[in-house]
This record gives sequence, C-alpha cells and structure tokens, in this order.
Amino acid sequence: MTPNFERVFGKTKPVIGMVHIGALPGTPLFDPSFDLLAAARADLVALQQAGFDAVMFGNENDRPYEFQVDTASTATMAAIIGQLKPEIRVPFGVNVLWDPMSSVALGAATGAAFVREIFTGTYASDMGSWTPDAGRAMRYRDRLNRPDMAMLYNISAEFAHSLDQRSLPDRARSAVFSSIPDAVLVSGQITGEAAAMSDLEAVKAVLPDIAVMANTGVKHETVAEVLAVADGCIVGSSLKVDGNTWNPVDPDRASDFMARARKARA
Repeated sequence: MTPNFERVFGKTKPVIGMVHIGALPGTPLFDPSFDLLAAARADLVALQQAGFDAVMFGNENDRPYEFQVDTASTATMAAIIGQLKPEIRVPFGVNVLWDPMSSVALGAATGAAFVREIFTGTYASDMGSWTPDAGRAMRYRDRLNRPDMAMLYNISAEFAHSLDQRSLPDRARSAVFSSIPDAVLVSGQITGEAAAMSDLEAVKAVLPDIAVMANTGVKHETVAEVLAVADGCIVGSSLKVDGNTWNPVDPDRASDFMARARKARA
C-alpha cells in the first residue's frame, strides 16, 4: 500500500460510506425547497453511528453529469462540507462527478483525506467523449499543497465504455506505473451495479502491492466475498432506504452492513 493510503486508512480494509448530496443549484433536478445540508447531515450521522471507516461526499444526483462542472456545484458542496466538518469524526473524501480538477480543488479546499475520480483512460460515454488528464490533476493537487491527499483512481468508468483495447488488468497495471494512484477502483456499468468478481480478482492479481477496491454495487449479501479479494470497498445504494440510490441512508441497513463487514474482516 502507498504511504498516503496507509496514513488515511491504516492497515484495515476500509469500508467507505457515501453521503450522496442532493441535486445542486444549477442542475436540472435541483429543488430549492429541499434542505441539502440537513439531508447530508442525517446521512453522515447514520454512517458514523454504524461505524463506517470513512465517508465520501459526492454529487450523484447532478444528472445529467458534466466533465467540467459548474462552479456553483463545487462551491455548494464546499459550503455543505464546511458546515458539517465539526461533526465529521472519520476520514472523509470527495468526488465531483465527472470532473477531476473540481474534485481535487474541493478536496484541497475542505481538507479531505482522499479524492475519487476517473483520472485516466479514454471512453465513449453517455456524456460524450471522455478523456481525463491524470497528469494535470496530480500536478494541481501538489500545486494546492496537498500531496498528502490520497488519489483513488476509478479505472472502469460507469456509464461508459473504454476505447482502450487492452484488458482491464493491463490498464490497471499501466495506470499504476504511469499515474501513481493510491488505490485502484473497479466498478460496474452504472451506479449501484456490482463489479464482476472476476474483474476484481484479475486486477488484484496484477497489483498485489496496491490497494484494489470495489467501487460500486457491494451488497449486504456480497460484502464478505468482496472483502476476501478486495482491499476495501465503497458503498452507497445498499445503505439507502429500500436499497434505492436516491433515498436517504437507512440507519438499520447501514449498521447491518458494517456488522457483516467487520465479521468478514475478522
């Protein structure tokens, strides 16, 4: 594991719970009557009480997504996280979909311990042609004086198809060599859909010394199987009321999930 990964998560396979902030100002689904702060606070409280190792703030409901996010979205996320920060008791991360530069900026501004995004590759996606720039994002992080902020690279983008003809394990090995991520994330095709266990196993086999995490679709019934292979996981939809991505976190589902995760890690 990299020094940044161990500094943030220690040697435990971390389970990171998502705080899905509601649709932000300027996005099509924004509802000015919806209390974004109160909803985020409720999810944060539920995740921390359930014992999650870390939390991550994301703008999953800013559909349709953009590659260059409106400044208002990033600023609103920063304001919400800033108001919640005195209540955050675990390491936290951020992700501004699908904008690496905004994600890094938000992480640096809020003091986040880690940031997740698509930093490498070329994709045909629902949002159009997608070509992120890992070198630019990594240099931006360091220019903002946050070399300690761990970079979690999602290498199998949701809502997209990689135009790279190499296998997923080969893309993962190459990303680690060329881009220096602190963790490699493996995803399903869309939010809430599981990554194939065969993909997790294949990527971990070629990256024994780098954290490989399941990024989407981990469920109560599968967390033990996932953690037997992966070095941690990120979970959102499974923790929500009725397992629906757009519902609030269900404290009972969150507690049950972490109980299963702790048993699996033991």
